Amino acid sequence: MGELYGEEDNEDGKMEGKKDMEKFKRKELGLSCMLNTEVGSVLAVIRRPIDPSTQYIQEENFDSSLVHSLRSLRSLIFNPQQEWRTFDPTIYLSPFLDVIQSCDVPAAATGVALSAVLKIFKVGIFDEKTPGVKEAINAVVTVVTSCQLERTDRASEDAVMMRILQVFISIMKHPASVLLTDDSVCVIVNSCFQVVQQSASRGDLLQRSARYTMHELIQIIFSRLPEIEAKSEDASESDSEDVDFDRNLDSGYGVRSAVDIFHFLCSLLNVLQILETEGYHSVDEDVQLFALVLINSAIELSGDAIGKHSKLLRMVQDDLFHHLIHYGEGSSPLVLSMICSTVLNVYHFLRRFIRLQLEAFFAFVLLRIAARGRSLQLQEVALEGIINFCRQPTFIVEAYVNYDCDPLCQNILEEIGRLLCKHSFPGAAPLTSLQMQAFEGLVILIHTIAENIDKGDSSPSGPFPVEITEYKPFWEELPKGDDLDAWVQSVRLRKAQKRKILIAGNHFNRDERKGLEYLKLSQLVSDPPNPKAYAFFFRYTHGLDKNFVGDFLGDPDEFHIQVLKEFTETFEFSGMALDNALRNYLETFRLPGESQKIQRILEAFSERFYDQQFSEIFVSKDSVLILCYSLIMLNTDQHNPQVKKKMTEEEFIKNNRAINGGKDLPREYLSELFHSIANNEITLLERSGRSIEMNPSRWIELMNRSRSMNPFILCDFDRWLGRDMFACIAGPSVAALCAFFENADEDELLEECIEGLISISRIAQYGLEDTLDELLASFCKFTTLLNPYATAEETMFTFSNDIKPKMATLAVFTLANNFGDSIRGGWRNIVDCLLKLKRLMLLPQSVIEFDTSSTADAPSHSRTESGIVTPSQEAKFGVGSHQTSGMISRFTHFLSLDSPEDAITLGMNELEQNLKIIKQCKIGNIFSNCSNLAVEALLNLGRSLIFSAAGKGQKFSTPVEEEETVGFCWDLITAIALANTHRFQAFWFFFHEYLLDVAQFPLFSPIPFAEKGIVGLFKVCLRLLSSYQVDKLPEELIFKSINLMWKLDKEILETSCQFITQSVSKIIIEYPANLQSMLGWKTVLHLLSVTGRHPEAYDQGVETLIMLMSDAIHVSKTNYAYCIDCAFSFVALKNSPLDKNLKILDLMSESVNLLTNWYKNACLESGATITVASTSSGSPIEDSKSLASLTINLFIKLGEALRKTSLARREELRNHAVLSLQRSFTLAEGLDLSSTNIINCFNLVIFAMVDDLHEKMVEYSRRENAEKEMRSMEETLKLAMELMAEVYLQYLKQIVESAGFRTFWLGLLRRMDTCMKADLGAYGDTKLQEIIPELLTKMITKMKEMEILVPKEGDDLWEITYFQIQWIAPSLKDDLFPNDFGI
Repeated sequence: MGELYGEEDNEDGKMEGKKDMEKFKRKELGLSCMLNTEVGSVLAVIRRPIDPSTQYIQEENFDSSLVHSLRSLRSLIFNPQQEWRTFDPTIYLSPFLDVIQSCDVPAAATGVALSAVLKIFKVGIFDEKTPGVKEAINAVVTVVTSCQLERTDRASEDAVMMRILQVFISIMKHPASVLLTDDSVCVIVNSCFQVVQQSASRGDLLQRSARYTMHELIQIIFSRLPEIEAKSEDASESDSEDVDFDRNLDSGYGVRSAVDIFHFLCSLLNVLQILETEGYHSVDEDVQLFALVLINSAIELSGDAIGKHSKLLRMVQDDLFHHLIHYGEGSSPLVLSMICSTVLNVYHFLRRFIRLQLEAFFAFVLLRIAARGRSLQLQEVALEGIINFCRQPTFIVEAYVNYDCDPLCQNILEEIGRLLCKHSFPGAAPLTSLQMQAFEGLVILIHTIAENIDKGDSSPSGPFPVEITEYKPFWEELPKGDDLDAWVQSVRLRKAQKRKILIAGNHFNRDERKGLEYLKLSQLVSDPPNPKAYAFFFRYTHGLDKNFVGDFLGDPDEFHIQVLKEFTETFEFSGMALDNALRNYLETFRLPGESQKIQRILEAFSERFYDQQFSEIFVSKDSVLILCYSLIMLNTDQHNPQVKKKMTEEEFIKNNRAINGGKDLPREYLSELFHSIANNEITLLERSGRSIEMNPSRWIELMNRSRSMNPFILCDFDRWLGRDMFACIAGPSVAALCAFFENADEDELLEECIEGLISISRIAQYGLEDTLDELLASFCKFTTLLNPYATAEETMFTFSNDIKPKMATLAVFTLANNFGDSIRGGWRNIVDCLLKLKRLMLLPQSVIEFDTSSTADAPSHSRTESGIVTPSQEAKFGVGSHQTSGMISRFTHFLSLDSPEDAITLGMNELEQNLKIIKQCKIGNIFSNCSNLAVEALLNLGRSLIFSAAGKGQKFSTPVEEEETVGFCWDLITAIALANTHRFQAFWFFFHEYLLDVAQFPLFSPIPFAEKGIVGLFKVCLRLLSSYQVDKLPEELIFKSINLMWKLDKEILETSCQFITQSVSKIIIEYPANLQSMLGWKTVLHLLSVTGRHPEAYDQGVETLIMLMSDAIHVSKTNYAYCIDCAFSFVALKNSPLDKNLKILDLMSESVNLLTNWYKNACLESGATITVASTSSGSPIEDSKSLASLTINLFIKLGEALRKTSLARREELRNHAVLSLQRSFTLAEGLDLSSTNIINCFNLVIFAMVDDLHEKMVEYSRRENAEKEMRSMEETLKLAMELMAEVYLQYLKQIVESAGFRTFWLGLLRRMDTCMKADLGAYGDTKLQEIIPELLTKMITKMKEMEILVPKEGDDLWEITYFQIQWIAPSLKDDLFPNDFGI
């Protein structure tokens, strides 16, 4: 069974093979028939009678060999010995080629033969592997390109040319075309171009076909270039034209043909020189356009493969660019457009190799034509070319890095930016197409920078300015390596150096020494100075005074000579004629007048030129020097109008005989120099600058420089570079954008302006805050809200009926929301707009919604009249590219809804439309998200609000408007502070300084500023104290500001007494533990005492004080004195409740326990009980001393408060004060009071109280009908006398230890005597006479018991006391001194 299946498979295989064989034979037969048909066709045409009247033609009239070869081919066709693919193609091509090559056959026969060859190539009889194919295909090229037509008419000739073009295409598209030689390919292209030229005077169809074929050929040839590997010979060859590019001839055509063809295409650009003599100017432009199209195709298809072949690359660098630059400036708009496209293609693929060429193209063509072109059309084309470059992803940054940051190059990007700004700046007339085109380019440039500047991490980070801290040669370029950050910083440093160089140039032109000194100060010159630095400064700095440069270079000083040598070595004279080299050299400075200086300069030039001469004309540098002098003299002779008799050529040649080492220079060489100088003067300018035109000598110098210069740097955007490159054009860009917005009317243009504004804002985040401020200032003007001369009605009308104010308003607040971190002075304009919207009642009822959870229990004023309280939302300021679309869509939506028809459809009136616009501004987010604002931006926002609240820049029509505006500003200030309590100390110090500043304004009015301010400040204070703060600085800062507010206008303590009391009470009751600073307690208790005087605030104030002192937990050494002051102020109030006062007095006396506890704790901490008399010097003991002193001072403070209270009008209060003082002294025993402290207490408190009460009593005794008051005061004095005696006895032991005890005792007795003998006038004797003897008896008896008052030798205390008692109370003498003093 298996064998059966196997046999079947074999049968199937045989059947398939048989079918394939039959198919192959049919194909071979088909090819034979095709060849037979073509042979028959050619023979038929050959046999056709020349004369139509004759039916037959004799074949003998033609070359019999042609017919014989055709018949021989026919006999071979159907009897092939092998496959057609293995046949040598020459066998069946030769008969047809003979016909084509023959001059005797008619044109019709030539055409049919060409058709036969075309068909043979198309049907694929042979391929690249067929034997003999190389010779055959090259033979076809040779025959077809040499085809000659005889005895024919014009139509037949055109038909033959069409067939030739078709054959060219078929040959180049055939697989065997790779075997064509370079010569064959070049011949094909050349022949095709000849057809193009001939077709100019023929039919349009032939011309189009020829041009199309030429284009196809160029595409085929150059599309193969990327596949060709660069040969080593190609890489190392010289510039000579005769180098054999392809050593292996079997490899087919390659780079050599590409080079020759490209050279041919470049030469077509120069066809003007040939055609001008014939007057065919229109043809010239047509050829140039055709050549540019072909060159573009060649570059597009070759791509970067051109860079692999040095010869071809040099042709692009040299020939192509030289022609493009030379003809670019004087070309028509169409040619210029094609030139721009060509250069753009070269930039795309080969920019690494065209650094200087590209700079020259911009400098001499695009920028020059765009700035001052011959026509508007040329300017538009040049501008479009510039814009197309700006559309390239990396052109902007690469142009900046390669040119603007190179001190040896022009500022290409800066000039582009300034040119776009200049052309986009509108004039008085409507916007022109050029202005709109330039503005489009400016927006593209700005967008490109913005889109790339914040890629990746979008948070701006500095430092952005670049400082030159050390000397680095500015002409040396750091190669781009792996460390991109270091490379970027080096590029930025070179840009900073370039900027300094230009500044130094300005100084140099005013004063040579100052300019060079500035170079040293700017670290551009080493120490000691490097001659090379000065040389490059003189050589490449734009705008230098040439006279100063020439004088410096010609100076005989050794250093100046070194600079001259280095300066001359910056020139590359290789390949340059002497006169052109001298022109270039003398363009950079002006020859000085002194002959010695001229000689030194020319010697340096001659040496350099001699070293770089491209021929062996000169035998020494002396020969060059002599000829240079001769050329300068010739230049003066030929071009000085005062010279009447001009030198002839023969005279010039005669004057220069035997100067070349005793021999003559070639006559032709001297003749060329003579005519060059005679026809083109060597001009000497006063100021250096860029070359006026690109002449051949400058081009040679450029090419020489390009060989030693680093390649074009390929790089991507960097945020630092993006920031720096926009900074160069920031000012003009903002001005142009604002002016364009002001003059534009179309919605699309306005939207482009807004997009540009947002992009500039994105860039400004990176250290360009001034630019954003300038932008905001301009757009705030466009809102019409800041017009000081317009009434509210006029402003409202303009705002409602014009789209620009609305868009500007939306733009301003969009920037404030998204780029607040970068706004500085611009906040002032934003605040002014906000306040104007407030006055126009265009703000929502509540501008900002806030989180009030932390101030829920705050006073009723916590929600302001404008609806502003504390912010809660958090959002990061700054925007990246992903957020920009959202902002733009907001404007697009705005434009779509702004039409009046939409408003009518929606049923909105004018006010509702405006409110809808303002709602889109999201003004509230500015303040609700301000917690994320940078500190500097926050300071500027706060400063603007504070200054506006103080009235700066504001005009109020009514007091009500002023009060509302000031209140609104303070609400916003409060909102900012509440949102930023986490960094309060970082900004409030400056806010307080701003408050101090506004108080100094000449026309500042504290009303209502202070009243509104203190309300807001207490809200902030409550928020700060609601949580414990480790640092007490924020607390001190806010209380400084609170104190400033009430001191500005003390009336607010009355007008706002209830709110202040409520706020202070809340602090003392709820947050006393968080109140840490002395200033805080002082302010709080002071305001409590002041505002508590008012009836409406008294109850809350006194209850707060009583609660604080009753609890006593939060009474500390810090606030004790302020508590006593506050308590005294309440007690001293007239008509205050007696029970409250008595309670306060009791609390005051009980507070002595606090003093005692503090003192004892301090002593325990120091490890011993310390008395004030201790002399130890250890630090704990010193702290105890300090605490003891503080405690005594506080006790005296308490005593003085009670002493003052003892003078109150109400007797109950006075008497209770005396009793409280007595209790205080009783509790003070734990303070370990020393004799000095006790005596101080007596002097400051007790003695003072007795004296004051006695004085008051005597004063009342002098009044009529004041006996009641006098007796009341007398009763209080009685209590005071008793207090004095009791305290004396209580502390007698310490008092006696004092060295001043004798004086103290006499003072006490004197007061006893004064009160004993008080003269009460008509009211009779004082009742004190009854109590004073008792008190004296107690004191003296106690003193005797303690043996203080006893007779002692050398101590007169006993005697003095005796005499005083005898004087005060004689009745006590016998009892107290029974022995009559020992007399």
